[in-house]
Amino acid sequence: MEQIVRKRSLAEVVAEKIREQIREGRYTVDDKLPTEPELMETFGVGRSTVREAVKILAHSGFLRVKQGLGTFVKRLHASEPLENRLERADVEDLVEVRELLELKIVEKTALHRSPDHLAKMRSALTMRKDFAGKGMTKECIAADIDFHLAVAEGCGNEILLDLYRSVSRHVSKLFRKRFTNTLKFQETQELHEELLRHIQAEDPKKALAAAERIIGQI
Repeated sequence: MEQIVRKRSLAEVVAEKIREQIREGRYTVDDKLPTEPELMETFGVGRSTVREAVKILAHSGFLRVKQGLGTFVKRLHASEPLENRLERADVEDLVEVRELLELKIVEKTALHRSPDHLAKMRSALTMRKDFAGKGMTKECIAADIDFHLAVAEGCGNEILLDLYRSVSRHVSKLFRKRFTNTLKFQETQELHEELLRHIQAEDPKKALAAAERIIGQI
């Protein structure tokens, strides 16, 4: 299946180079960065690109811009908000994180799910099948995400659930770009039904195996 890879902007490339310089120890906390003209010459880019790169790094916590004084290193390791980091994540990284979370989640959900969780999973899976059969791609993707979120809700770990919710919002955007029809969802419906059966049977090993097969089809 063809993957959609987001091309990084020139400003993001420059921002990463500055980040590397900070990590390598060229600058430390409270050090002043070179002036805009110096950065433009160093990286061979225009003023707008330098300004955008600095804005990216300031937003992610690496730099502090002091009006009239210059740009200074705020910290060596940034605490970028998770949503911002996911927004600029590479497709492969985003999918990998979702897969890792999902594998742990299905094992725990098979042991901790409640009847209400199972009902919610079953409802989402029924809608997934219905929308897939009708060729309603957007609605089918939403139902697929809802099913996996329902699985996550049954895992008994609120942190895992919150992480999965955040990642799923971005995966949903990716799926809407990647899938133009519901064929893949029709092909994997039975695997999802199997996953639900193993969760209902409280069998974490078989649930994990089913999840791995689903991941292999994405």
